[in-house]
Amino acid sequence: MLTSIKRIIRLGWASFSRDGGAITTTVFILVLTISLVTCIFFLKGISQILISNLEEKVDISVYFKEDTTEQEILSVKQELCQVSDEENIEYISKEQALEIFVERHKEDLVLMASLEEIAINPFLASLNIRASDPVKYEEIADFLEGAVFEASVEKIDYNQRRPVIERIFSLTDSFKKIGIGISVLLVLLSFLVVLNTTRLAIYNLKQEVEVQKLVGASNWFIRGPFLVQGVIAGTIAALISFVIFGLGCLVFSSNINALFSDLNIWQYFTNNVLTIILIQLVTGIGLGVSSSIIAIRKYLKV
Repeated sequence: MLTSIKRIIRLGWASFSRDGGAITTTVFILVLTISLVTCIFFLKGISQILISNLEEKVDISVYFKEDTTEQEILSVKQELCQVSDEENIEYISKEQALEIFVERHKEDLVLMASLEEIAINPFLASLNIRASDPVKYEEIADFLEGAVFEASVEKIDYNQRRPVIERIFSLTDSFKKIGIGISVLLVLLSFLVVLNTTRLAIYNLKQEVEVQKLVGASNWFIRGPFLVQGVIAGTIAALISFVIFGLGCLVFSSNINALFSDLNIWQYFTNNVLTIILIQLVTGIGLGVSSSIIAIRKYLKV
């Protein structure tokens, strides 16, 4: 048994080395297919990062009157947490609001001079609220505009920010739909590529299988070398795809990061390197072996 396995592996490697043209074409097709599958993985992960970062920039602020104490504001925060526990609510004091403003506009000398001229802190304490659903912002605004909070709430900027909030969430929803559409398209392309790989294998192996059947070789012995070829071709294709994606992420990471400051594709690649290797190996070897099995089944009369 062990001798037969060694012989099959040797024959598979010999056949792989001998038929360079067909093998090169097969490996190229497998690289293309593996790349498409890897693109789906990247597309899903990167789109989730972009959508998450975009949604994190959406918020509303509730500003409190000058005479409202910190304890009263924290009490309002507590009530909000009880009403809607999914929201991220941050208390910003007058002093923190001033520090944030100064840090953000420190390069504007005219603005800084005007701030020094008034010699007081013009900012109000506030609660900064982030929600996962745009509908919740309106519910929160309606809740805070009630008579219970009339004595402490100065203003809520929801109405001013509502068009931007709705536009951003509409945009992220479109991103999700586009991502699903592209993923489906890539899967279909992958299927067509696998189909072409199988046809190529059938065309190249037809005469060789028929000759082996005539001399009395068993189905297992005939099938074995082609499975070995599939494993070798799939592994080589996976390694090539891994190198291509690794170099691509390394080279283009800075350019993409310049356009999207929250997106670092090289970091995403390194963080998911084991998953990417596994996806590419399973895809490459799986397609290489399955295409070989399908290609010779007809001639083995299985």
